[in-house]
Amino acid sequence: MKSLVFSLSLIVLFSCQNKAQTNPNQEAIKIAEPVEVPIKDGKAKAYFASGCFWCVENIYEHVKGVEEAISGYAGGHTKNPTYESSNTGKTGHAEAVEVIYDPNVVSFATLVDVYFGSQNPTQVNGQGGDRGSQYRSIIFYQNDEQKKIIEEKKSELAKKLDATIAAEVYPFQKFWIAEDYHQDYEKKNPQNPYIQNVSIPRYERFKAKFPELIKD
Repeated sequence: MKSLVFSLSLIVLFSCQNKAQTNPNQEAIKIAEPVEVPIKDGKAKAYFASGCFWCVENIYEHVKGVEEAISGYAGGHTKNPTYESSNTGKTGHAEAVEVIYDPNVVSFATLVDVYFGSQNPTQVNGQGGDRGSQYRSIIFYQNDEQKKIIEEKKSELAKKLDATIAAEVYPFQKFWIAEDYHQDYEKKNPQNPYIQNVSIPRYERFKAKFPELIKD
């Protein structure tokens, strides 16, 4: 029992710090016109929020067709958010990732499948022990086609689980890159207790569900 309590304490200590409060009204952001990011050098970009960005970045970087995933902040109403400010819950931002991918290898629809298949889709305002509005689930769309894909897959999952799906659907506005020490955090800190106890198990669960999507 003592070892269990100690492990849980370490997870809390080393997790993305949970200091969130209730977000301000996000209605204006939800109805804004989406910003479409043009394809450059054959690569497209997609944006997702699903709990701690360390975990989400690692998952997407293992998917075939994904060149890179970058940790950052999106979905809020303030400029230049930081890790500290987003953790207050007052900026409206969620920890998010920018997924840079080759649409000839992996489709946006598949990236949405990865999104829902790598989280608890019914948990509101967080994933696992990371709780607060900065950890809420959001899928960002850049055009009507993406919005339709997201809403159809969300509806199908709700019927399959017979439950409400927590992910919000936002028009993409802007992605703010997180501080350097957050980038590739799992690769750089493999012995971190949070990585060992939360991030790696989350990736392994995803890998077991979608082995065909994992890079060789």
